[in-house]
Amino acid sequence: MQTPEALKRKIQSAQDLLGVVKTMKALAAVSIRQYQRSVESLADYNRTVELGLQIVLKDRRGAPEPARQSTKRLGAIVFGTDQGLCGQFNNIIVQHAVKELDRTGFKKEDRFFIVIGLKAADILSDTGENVFEILTQPGSTAGITAMVQDITLLLEDWRFKRSVENMVLFYNEYLSGAIYRPRTLKLLPVDKVWLTDLQKQKWDSRTLPMFNMDWERLFRSMIREYLFVSVYRAFANSLASENASRLAAMQNAEKNIEERLEELHVQFHRQRQMTITEELLDIVAGFEVLKESRA
Repeated sequence: MQTPEALKRKIQSAQDLLGVVKTMKALAAVSIRQYQRSVESLADYNRTVELGLQIVLKDRRGAPEPARQSTKRLGAIVFGTDQGLCGQFNNIIVQHAVKELDRTGFKKEDRFFIVIGLKAADILSDTGENVFEILTQPGSTAGITAMVQDITLLLEDWRFKRSVENMVLFYNEYLSGAIYRPRTLKLLPVDKVWLTDLQKQKWDSRTLPMFNMDWERLFRSMIREYLFVSVYRAFANSLASENASRLAAMQNAEKNIEERLEELHVQFHRQRQMTITEELLDIVAGFEVLKESRA
């Protein structure tokens, strides 16, 4: 049976751990809103890019043919985490990515992965996939832009040096509260149906904007902006989802610790009461012995 002093130490340790969990829970809740605002702010920027593409496409008959698609190699970007304590976040996105790629018919030796986060990279490597680049996760929204630029350079390098024309993003999309879901986004080649739909959309006003820039150069610039927005949005969604998963994990941990604390307090009070009872019985027994000896 544990002594009251041992139970006191356990209660103190549990209380300290509960304080850490509550702090992480608060930080996760604040971070979710931070990255959620980033996703929301991208909506207007994305709309501007789409309007620019719409004007460019209307200036040319027929939607442009997308880049020649290679059927041999595929590049994939998986957004995971560097840190733990986020539940099944990394397992969910890795399992989703592998399952989706198995449907494409690309063999494992023809798949090339860029993985954001060491945790996800380790899980993906265990499945036998080719992890060629592992990038560290940005700690705030300020670091996302630089990471997106690095990824863009890697994609260009893969296209020209490895002949990888197919690019896919796998990330967890934040929904609300502590809820998120895995999502797949085909990045390259650009969806021709989407371009055709943009071209056919009716312009909101009577006057169409004009441009003097070379059509091919302008079109490529707009596509680069579209790729930037897509990767940035995936980053922000993934980071928001990570904190949502961590928030859920911390809520469960908080509940478990509080239940454990309640059990420890019950044990402590029971043990303390037993100790007091034993001491009282010893006093009564001593008094009875003393009384008898005097008699």
